[in-house]
Amino acid sequence: MFSYYGSKSKIVNCYPPPKHNKIIEPFAGSARYALKYWDKDVLLVDKYEIIVKVWQWLQKCSRNDIVSLPRLTNGMDITTLGLSEDELNFVGFMAGVAQGKPRMKVSPFAAIHFEESRKSKYETIADQLYKIKHWKIIVGCYKDIPNEEATWFIDPPYQFGGQHQYQFGNKHLDFIDLAEYCKNRNGQVLVCENTKADWLPFMPMKLIQGAANSFTTEALWSNHPTAFDNIQTALFK
Repeated sequence: MFSYYGSKSKIVNCYPPPKHNKIIEPFAGSARYALKYWDKDVLLVDKYEIIVKVWQWLQKCSRNDIVSLPRLTNGMDITTLGLSEDELNFVGFMAGVAQGKPRMKVSPFAAIHFEESRKSKYETIADQLYKIKHWKIIVGCYKDIPNEEATWFIDPPYQFGGQHQYQFGNKHLDFIDLAEYCKNRNGQVLVCENTKADWLPFMPMKLIQGAANSFTTEALWSNHPTAFDNIQTALFK
């Protein structure tokens, strides 16, 4: 629906499908896994109130609310467009993510991406609004979520690489505590990281290109067998 640092848009198809009728994302962000399996019973939780408010606003939007928003051009100052607070934050995420916050000036990348689309970005989003109407989306900490039978898609700020890009980055996380939390969830647990992390025995998934032509190997831990369990880490180094 919108851009956010750490989005799983490039690799969402690599993750195992949900085994349960409910999906819980305790670090929701842009919730790409839930969007792939949108017809499930979905619970999104995030400590960042702006993220939650944008999701809740999208749930109430009509198609016209989205497609009538201004198109983005390079360097545009979106604070001058007379948008409501929710519209401003949503368009700010479309304009690019600056240190985990919506940008108030459109980045060159966002502008090019907008103009290159054969179909308006807003039209693409408007076409998907029906998918999220039934979701429950709340502000909160992962620790406060009841431990129910579900598919838990846990995508926290990474141990290495999540220091500065989020409003609630890894400096707020006790990874030892988080590891126990993940291991004790009821149901299917899918935990995202990269291969630098050591707080769970993560299995390498896929080498992807990040910002500034850097590369990282995305990794996964699960309490269920996956296709990645027998992949040799050395192949990704």
